[in-house]
Amino acid sequence: MKEYFGLLKGGATSALWAAVVNTTLGIIKTIAYLISGNVAMFAEMLHSYGDAANQFFVFIGSALSKKEPTERFPGGFGRLVNLVLLGAVIVVGVLAYETIVEGYHHILHPAASDEWFWLNVGVLGLAVVLEAVVLWKAMKEVMHEVPDVKASGLGIIPASFKNLKHAKPATKLVFLEDSVAVSGALLALIAVVIAAYTSFDSATGYASIVIGIMLLIVVGRIFLDNAAGALGAADLEMQKRVGDRVLTHPDVQDIADLDIVTEGDHRHVELKIEVDPEMTIAEADDLRDYLEGRIREVKGVTDVIIEFDEDDRVATWPGPEKGEK
Repeated sequence: MKEYFGLLKGGATSALWAAVVNTTLGIIKTIAYLISGNVAMFAEMLHSYGDAANQFFVFIGSALSKKEPTERFPGGFGRLVNLVLLGAVIVVGVLAYETIVEGYHHILHPAASDEWFWLNVGVLGLAVVLEAVVLWKAMKEVMHEVPDVKASGLGIIPASFKNLKHAKPATKLVFLEDSVAVSGALLALIAVVIAAYTSFDSATGYASIVIGIMLLIVVGRIFLDNAAGALGAADLEMQKRVGDRVLTHPDVQDIADLDIVTEGDHRHVELKIEVDPEMTIAEADDLRDYLEGRIREVKGVTDVIIEFDEDDRVATWPGPEKGEK
């Protein structure tokens, strides 16, 4: 048990922080919904509880995925976070369905009520602020996980969206869910105002359906990303970067094979290089140490396997000009 508590310290802090915030918001929205009966508030309530549950499980999964390999599981537990996220999409999918159904019923049977207008506005306004804070933290986490890209101030916002695909699975989920959370809270707030000041009483119903559809989009994105991760998908873009880095060394004549497999937060690199057949064992050992150090500079690389083969004089790997270090 002590080992598991130790692993929790390495869990995704962005997911834990988001889980706490969304649980708090879920409780506040539940009280507001029970008082006002507003359907947009109902949608936001389900959204917050769904996000909180997912982010808590993601925190647990990201922590346990760092457990050291065992005799029974020699390949380690890196893919555990992907499996947890695949389970999380089921929760989000069910909540999205309930949100859409409730919105549809409200459109069919709209009820005009602005008795609790300021309560709904206040709660949704608070939700926008708190979700925006969590989203901002997730954006900064994305930039932290993509060290090759530098951004500061408001420049972090577009840079985080552009480089989201390079973020860890847990960070990506928090980013996507809170992007929808901020958008959903704003949409619900606008719908409440429209319903209160116009005759468009079904505005909150339409807002609920749109929020549900946004949740389904997140479900699809998370499912596709983590299904690939659970199967051990190759990181083709990272392969190109690492290959170019390796090939710049003058003693590396060619790259016969390079595979980089992403498992959760970990990247496993298997490399076969072609060298001069006259190279000594000592020189090959020094080259291996140098290349392994260079490859481990890439964030997320946990193990590197390097094999040698004699140069066959046939170029296999396209890369930068030789001679650069």
